[in-house]
Amino acid sequence: QAVGHRVVHGGSTFAQTVEITKEVKQKIKKLSPLAPLHNPANLEGIQVAEEIFPHAKQVAVFDTAFHQTIPIAAYKYAIPNSFLEENNIRVYGFHGTSHKYVSEKAIDFLGIQQSKIITIHLGNGCSMTAVKDGKSMDHTLGFAPMNGLIMGTRSGDIDPAVIFYMVDSLGYSLSEVNALLQKESGMLGLTGYSDLRDIESEAEKGNANCQLALQMNAYRIQKFIGAYVAVMNGLDAIVFTAGIGENSTVIRNMVCKDLDFFGIELDANKNEIRSKEIRDISVPTSKVKILVIPTNEELEIAKQSFDLLK
Repeated sequence: QAVGHRVVHGGSTFAQTVEITKEVKQKIKKLSPLAPLHNPANLEGIQVAEEIFPHAKQVAVFDTAFHQTIPIAAYKYAIPNSFLEENNIRVYGFHGTSHKYVSEKAIDFLGIQQSKIITIHLGNGCSMTAVKDGKSMDHTLGFAPMNGLIMGTRSGDIDPAVIFYMVDSLGYSLSEVNALLQKESGMLGLTGYSDLRDIESEAEKGNANCQLALQMNAYRIQKFIGAYVAVMNGLDAIVFTAGIGENSTVIRNMVCKDLDFFGIELDANKNEIRSKEIRDISVPTSKVKILVIPTNEELEIAKQSFDLLK
């Protein structure tokens, strides 16, 4: 009856799940330069599904939709106003389907209505969200899914002056810099590996580049935890999710280390336990719960697609 599609960038046009029309496809295509690694492939998937399932409703679930609640003080960039008003340049946020799913699961698990949660989605792409009372308040990814945390091949935050220096003084073209920051940086640029399992294995063998990359990765996450505690003026839980967040005991341990000032205290034994269930890996006296919640973007997309059929 319906085919649900994950679409990474919906801009400010789509704040909710929609049935796909010709106009929707045109807007997805128009937004492709903002998510060049994702939107073109998402659009291709839609076109193929239309051929295979001609009588089904095609539904778009946007990664950016969950973050439309971010307040203007957080999503507006400090550049001339016209860039927001005329060109819609702002923070959009991504991985919203995952952040929405795990934050709702966390709220149910905690059994509280008013909540302050930081969701940490760690995969090849990585992002964090400050979720207050179930709504996204701030997010590490911005105009495109490229900044914030260190990712598999993406650099995350970088001083814009570096880009100008690479072009003006090192002879790189803008397209070369874009490719470098998107596909040759992050953990791959730091270590030569993009798979965290390889990096952890090499780090254990004494590879200094891999050891430093893990430290840098965890340090960046810790910085945003501190920032989002300030944004929400408190914290009830942090949530680790996605491939790395759910499976890397090393990253979880490094992230939670020395955060006891915030009331974040990891239980080392619980951290080693593998499970596909929601689990609390904090010590009993920890003021902040440390949760591992397997994400299920497919289920969330199916739920939202089903709701649209009603």
